[in-house]
Amino acid sequence: MSTDQGPGQQTSRTAQPATAPAAVGMGVTHSRYVPYSHAHYAGNLVDGAYSLALFGDVATELCVRTDGDEGLFASYSDVQFRAPVRAGDCLEVTALLVRVGTRSREMDFAVRVVARGTPEAGVSGAAVLDPPVLATTARGTVIVPPQAVRSGSSEGPRRVESDTPGAREM
Repeated sequence: MSTDQGPGQQTSRTAQPATAPAAVGMGVTHSRYVPYSHAHYAGNLVDGAYSLALFGDVATELCVRTDGDEGLFASYSDVQFRAPVRAGDCLEVTALLVRVGTRSREMDFAVRVVARGTPEAGVSGAAVLDPPVLATTARGTVIVPPQAVRSGSSEGPRRVESDTPGAREM
């Protein structure tokens, strides 16, 4: 159910249960443009923490899809910055489930630059990179609460209350 109401009024929607139990090989990919406001260093370089934040985003979606819960990031066991990420880049960020514990989910992460601004071609010039550049990799562990762990059976939808005006059913 989705309702559009005026500002300040609560919107109610039905959240769907997790789409599938956690299984090795499941993955999520996000595409993201890196705005120039995120450049921290000369040459429009973006700090490495930017990639780590993106890893948190894909890990969250993967946990929502597998466990119906956002989970809590517990640790990284390996992070490698292999190539620069720059403002103006178009990125693909992936999370791949590589180990499923009782409550832990171990994932491999990657940031790939699929397009990059080319100022030498003009102020708004850009080019698709073929092949994409592997910029950052990591392995991380996310923990889901015991009540979120799926046993393989499908639960019914849960009600979610939102105070965001214009919120829509997902």
